[in-house]
Amino acid sequence: MKKEFKEAIEDSPIIAAIKDDEGLEKCLDCDSKIIFILYGDIITIPAIVDKVKSAGKIAMVHIDLIHGLQSKDVAVDFIKKYTKADGVISTKMTIIQRAKELGLHTVMRFFVIDSIAYNTMEKQIKNAHPDVIEVLPALMPSVLKRIVDFAKCPVIAGGLVSEKEDVMSLLEVGVSSISSTNNDVWFL
Repeated sequence: MKKEFKEAIEDSPIIAAIKDDEGLEKCLDCDSKIIFILYGDIITIPAIVDKVKSAGKIAMVHIDLIHGLQSKDVAVDFIKKYTKADGVISTKMTIIQRAKELGLHTVMRFFVIDSIAYNTMEKQIKNAHPDVIEVLPALMPSVLKRIVDFAKCPVIAGGLVSEKEDVMSLLEVGVSSISSTNNDVWFL
C-alpha cells in the first residue's frame, strides 16, 4: 500500500461516503482525508472526482455503483483514464486485481450477512490482495475483531453507524476507520 493512502487511513477514523450531490458539498468541509464516492454515472463521475480532488482529498470510486459501467476490467481502465480518482472500491476480486495492476488504491468491500460470506472472506483477501477491506454492516464488533485478526490489511467498517459509541466500539476492536454516508457522523 502506498504511504500516502496508508497515512490517510490512519489519520481518518471517519471516512465520508457520499451518495449524492448534497453529500459531495458537505464532505468537502469534513476532516476525512478520504472520500468514498458511491454515486454517479459515466458522464458525471469525472466532475465528481475533480471536486473531491480540488478539496485536497483522496477520491475512491465505488465502481460497482457507477451507472453505465459494468463490473469488468474495462470499467477500471475507464476510471484510470478519464478521471483523477486515486482508487476504486468493489466487491469483485477481478476489479480489485485490475486496479492494482493500474497502480490504483483498492478497497474490497464485503457484506458479511451469514457464515458462508464470513468463511469465504479470508480466501478472497489472499487472492485479491486489496490495500484495505471494508466490512458491512459495521455494527458487529465481535465479528469485526476476528476479521481484523486475519485480514493482514487495514479494515474499514461501514453501514448503520450513527452514534459516537458505535464509532468508539469499532475502533476499540481494531478497525482502522469507519465509513459512513451519515454526515452527522463525519463531524463527530
